[in-house]
Amino acid sequence: MDPHHIKDILFTEEQIRDRVAEMVKEMAEECRNKEKFVMIGILRGSFMFFADLVRELNRDGVHARIDFTTLESYGAGTESSGTVKVVKEFTVDVNGCDVFIIDDILDTGRTLTFAKEYLYSKGAKTVRTCALLDKPSRRLVPVEADYVGFVIDDHFVVGYGLDYDNYYRELPYIAKVTFTGEKGAE
Repeated sequence: MDPHHIKDILFTEEQIRDRVAEMVKEMAEECRNKEKFVMIGILRGSFMFFADLVRELNRDGVHARIDFTTLESYGAGTESSGTVKVVKEFTVDVNGCDVFIIDDILDTGRTLTFAKEYLYSKGAKTVRTCALLDKPSRRLVPVEADYVGFVIDDHFVVGYGLDYDNYYRELPYIAKVTFTGEKGAE
């Protein structure tokens, strides 16, 4: 028997697509016509969201230099270790740039806070943040994303780039994971 089940689709592919389009409308004016504009995706969970945002922003006349970083605080578990580390450094020079950092989920706040501070330490002029999901009930560090796709309760979720031990990233929707032994698990 599997130790977990994918239960309850929280956001369908269509809901995600519609929300990304709404977010682009919210973000486009701020992003457009910046001379030194960089978008950095936090891998691996943000890759689908990041790609959809960048494509939609491009259709809206926004052009950015694009890069990625890998920051890690979870490993193979479902709980943050409490320590954020850079696994893969971004390579674009952000000195004097307006930077948007794109993340999959704002949970404890540690990763987003670390990313902002790290970008400022590399000379970023401004750092704006965008998260697909926000779990405010889990916040340990007082940080809010400038742009948020969806606010969710304290569920472990997968799909649309989010994973459980590197599984389920490919799902076109976001679903709740129920672990064996939890109320409602089969």
